[in-house]
Amino acid sequence: MPRIVKAGLIQAASTHPGDADPKVIREAMISRHMEMIEEAAKQGVQVLCLQELFYGPYFCAEQQTRWYSITESIPDGPTTQLMMETAKRLGMVLVVPIYEVEQTGVYYNTASVIDADGTYLGKYRKHHIPHCHPGFWEKFYFRPGNTGYPVFQTAVGKIGVYICYDRHFPEGARCLGLNGAEIVFNPSATVAGLSEYLWKLEQPAHAVANGYFVGAINRVGTEQPWGIGEFYGQSYFCDPRGQMVAVGSRDQTELIVADLDLEMIEEVRNTWQFYRDRRPESYGEIVVP
Repeated sequence: MPRIVKAGLIQAASTHPGDADPKVIREAMISRHMEMIEEAAKQGVQVLCLQELFYGPYFCAEQQTRWYSITESIPDGPTTQLMMETAKRLGMVLVVPIYEVEQTGVYYNTASVIDADGTYLGKYRKHHIPHCHPGFWEKFYFRPGNTGYPVFQTAVGKIGVYICYDRHFPEGARCLGLNGAEIVFNPSATVAGLSEYLWKLEQPAHAVANGYFVGAINRVGTEQPWGIGEFYGQSYFCDPRGQMVAVGSRDQTELIVADLDLEMIEEVRNTWQFYRDRRPESYGEIVVP
């Protein structure tokens, strides 16, 4: 029997220029997303993922300590608490990426997973932190994640999270599969250039190699005053065969919705026996520092 899950992604442009008050931007972006979460509920969405650092611009385009002011603790910070209340009210699983503070001076790029009854299930902290291109100064803001690659049993299925730059590393994508993920969400902020070629290449490859669905989210627009490039949207779902199920526009703030038949996972894995035929005893070289 089909096991259909209606899943959604939100891709959005920042509402204010990046030189505005960070807390003002945060409140405006939360308000914009709340409207879109309500719309998702009207469309019957059962699980919804927001974009990387959803309540701000991509502030890693500069190195300024003022952005530390919008860090929040998880799960007791105001944004996570709001999303827990919202998930319970709407009966919707939410994946919520924010800027997390563990203690003063210790910050992470984190996504929390909240079940449809409002229960906080846990969080994933971005493991791979880029600091190699002008405008992507993430090591100034984030410590590398230390959560491992958790998979969360939700009302709709088993959910894993990988964040933005993580997607270039197949090792964590495999760990999520081994941990039982059925849907892996990758909230991102990526601009036109070399990454656009990879955008629809790498993650469908992860979906095929690991036999799960992927929901990939990218924001839209050109954020000022930095102008590091165009965030090109095109958020999408792909299935375990690597086929696109739904794809968003390049430049519009919008909700992308797709029906995912999770029964396809078993069908695909019965055809392609990658988990049976893998040889972990021969892979030692790839984990040598």
